[in-house]
Formats: sequence, structure tokens, C-alpha cells
Amino acid sequence: MVGIKDVASRAGVSIGTVSNVVNRPHVVSPATRARVQAVIQELGYVRDESARQLRAGHSRMLALLVLDLGNPFFVDVSRGAEQAAHDEGLNVITCNSSQRMDREASYLAMLAEQRVRGVLLSPVDASGNSLTAFRRSGIPYVFVDRSVSTDEACSVSVDDVVGGSLATQHLIDTGHRSIAFVNGPAVLAQCRDREAGVRAALSGAKAPGRQLSVLEVEGLDVASGRDAGARILGLSPRPTAVFCANDLLALGVLQAMVAGGVRVPEEMAIVGYDDIEFAAAAAVPLTSVRQPAVKLGYAAARLLIAETGPQSEPHVHQAVVYRPELVVRDSSARGRVV
Repeated sequence: MVGIKDVASRAGVSIGTVSNVVNRPHVVSPATRARVQAVIQELGYVRDESARQLRAGHSRMLALLVLDLGNPFFVDVSRGAEQAAHDEGLNVITCNSSQRMDREASYLAMLAEQRVRGVLLSPVDASGNSLTAFRRSGIPYVFVDRSVSTDEACSVSVDDVVGGSLATQHLIDTGHRSIAFVNGPAVLAQCRDREAGVRAALSGAKAPGRQLSVLEVEGLDVASGRDAGARILGLSPRPTAVFCANDLLALGVLQAMVAGGVRVPEEMAIVGYDDIEFAAAAAVPLTSVRQPAVKLGYAAARLLIAETGPQSEPHVHQAVVYRPELVVRDSSARGRVV
């Protein structure tokens, strides 16, 4: 491998000058900087970042460990985190647990070995057991899309109980008495909270006789939504409205209804959660509970950067909670954001 000494020798400058060109180019004269950069390009020199971080005693790398990169919601979270990191000259490595506890634990072990600066975590394991070994590394972490006690760590989340209630109340207000809720794995706190919001809205409804059917699926993807939609078509009596724990499930349910000849929203209203870009672009534009995904990622990364940077006072953990909003589209009724 080409080293810094090789660049210095070819350019006729000191090793310190090459280091300045790479790390602090503003302190080097334009002519010298141009000569050194030309040699770097010619020789293909690449800075040994791991060695630099070892000498400096800290990393320039943050990690983001999410539940499912197949969900555009987490892609937007990643965009927000990357923007915050870029503003501070840091980088983000993104890892996908695929909603598997074993994969989450494996990634956390790897990130501890790599001594990343800090981790942004959307956990699968609600018990926190997968974090037991990672905590011993001393690497700071911030929860994303999950609220925890500030005794443990910072967190940035959306009030999913409110979100579930907003969606259900909308269906109640538009006259639906029989509602199906398609939910993901109960191990996920987000899924449990959204179901709690559904039940809260139904219990608070003034009109008696509301019926709720809960269908739990293993995945939070379109295929699982199609399967749930097929199950709903087989129910007797059939619900007149479906609320899904995320938009991918709702899009799958929509596909199943269209394939089954059920008109949306005339015969079946559908509401999703997250308000991903594809929601508005669906064949029948999808009503959805909007989460500020980019803002979640950005705010979480800012908290982690503050915790891992120079501090004049002891760090105090914060729990940031955003309120979701309902975006009403053609899949349930024409309307507005509430």
C-alpha cells in the first residue's frame, strides 16, 4: 500500500505537510497543496482512517441500526441522520436487523468491536436484553422511533398511541362500526402502542356496538398485507374498514381488495401508518398517519453528536416525542390533515 511517506517523498515535502493537506488543507499554500494533491491522485494514496482514529482516541463514524431497510420510513430516518452527521463532518454506517433479535445482537457486537462513535438504534428486542453486552462497551446510543426512560439513554419517537387513536377515530367519525386492525409482531413496542391507540379510541366512542378484529402478521411488508387482506375477505361478517400498523401492510391490503373486487373506499376503507412516499402515489391514494421520519433521524443524530462531543457540562439524557398527524386521502375519505 502507498503510505504517507511515499507521497511526501514524491512531492518533495515533509510528512507533516502531507498530513496538513489531507486534514487541514487551509493551512497549506495553494501551490504546495495542489502539488501534494496531484501526487496523492497519481499514487492512489488513501488515508488510514482507522489508524488516525486510534491516535485521536475517537471515531468519526456513527452507526444506525434499523428494523427494516425495505421500509421507506427507515430510509427517510437514515437521510435525516446522515444530514446531521454530514453537518459535523461525520459519517453514518447503516445496518439492517430485518426485525431479527439475533441479527440485532450480532450487529451490536460488531459495532462495539469497531469502536464506533455512537449508535442510533431502532430495537427489535423490547426487553433490552440484546443491549446488555453492548452497554459494557461504553459506547453511547440513542433510541430512534422508540421512547425509553431518560435514566437509560436519549430517545426520539412519535406518540404511537396517539397515532393509533387518530386513525381509528377517523374511521369511527366516517361511520364505520366494524374495524379490522392489521398489526405487526407484538414484540415491537411501536405495534403494541398503535394497538393501544386503536383500543383507546374504540373504548371512548360514544356509539355502542363497535367491533374490532385484530390480525397479527409476522412481517411489516406488502406480502404480509396481501395475506392479511385475503384473511379479511374471508371474515363473516366482513369489516368495512381496515387500519394497518404501517403503509406497506396497507398497500398489501389494498392490493388484496382490488384483486377481490372490493371497492375502496366504498366497500372497504383503508388507513395506513408512516405516510411513506408511495402512500400518496397508490392506485387509490392512501390515508395514513404521518410520522416526521427525516426529522426523527436528524434529531436523534444531533442528540448523539452532542453526547459524544466536547461538553462543558455533564450530559443530560432527553426524550423527544413528536405528535403524528392524520393525512386523509381517497382510501378512506376525501379530507384534510388533522
